[in-house]
Amino acid sequence: MMATARMAFASCARLLPSSPKPLALARTRASAVSFLAPPPSSSPAARSTRNPALLCSCSTSSSPEAAVAPPPPQAAAVEETKPAPGEGGAEKAEPAVEELAGLLDIRVGRVVKAWRHPEADTLYVEEVDVGEEQPRTICSGLVNFLPLEQLQDSNVIVLANLKPRNMRGIKSNGMLMAASDAAHENVELLTPPEGSVPGERVWFGLEDEKDRQSEPASPNQIQKKKIWESVQPHLRTTDNCVAVLGEHTMRTSAGAVFCKSLQGARVS
Repeated sequence: MMATARMAFASCARLLPSSPKPLALARTRASAVSFLAPPPSSSPAARSTRNPALLCSCSTSSSPEAAVAPPPPQAAAVEETKPAPGEGGAEKAEPAVEELAGLLDIRVGRVVKAWRHPEADTLYVEEVDVGEEQPRTICSGLVNFLPLEQLQDSNVIVLANLKPRNMRGIKSNGMLMAASDAAHENVELLTPPEGSVPGERVWFGLEDEKDRQSEPASPNQIQKKKIWESVQPHLRTTDNCVAVLGEHTMRTSAGAVFCKSLQGARVS
């Protein structure tokens, strides 16, 4: 019986494909190798033709060890990226120069009185009407550029929301705006057009943009945020001596602000 089984198993092995390598049975487990006789039949014909040889049934089934597939490629770790400054609203963008200029309180003024500073050779002291109950006292370093009589009763442009400064014992509450050449050898006051009213706020832009002005910042905000220092480098005069911020004309309700003769000059 055992000899017959070994012959049947050898017959099954010959049916397997040949390979130069050892059979994969080394890694797969043969299961259900059975040596079963065919079921008995009640038919006499079947009994007479029954093959005494045992039926060899060889089947393989998968097992945890069979045909181990390589592990799937590990997904690359997605590195968490942080948004750059300014992306996703993390940081607010810097305001435009035009927006900063809208925070300046620039007004039409009129010099009602002017005299030499008693303690400073280069300073004038002016009382300037800027539309308030009392004139403002302002000190200006214009002695080397303008005669006193030219300053007296003149219409001027005043930056009114600077923090007050003590200048040789006199508190200055504002600044007269002027144009100067690159060498700072020639200086001319900015002048509002005829018909401008003291106290009117000046703006930059078109004639119909007056009502779009924002509220002026406080003197503390002007100093803390360096608003004037950010705006001033963008101020100049054109070839027609008109004061501009970039390409935006400096205006009152009566027209454009200008200087007497300086072209392409810086404004401060």
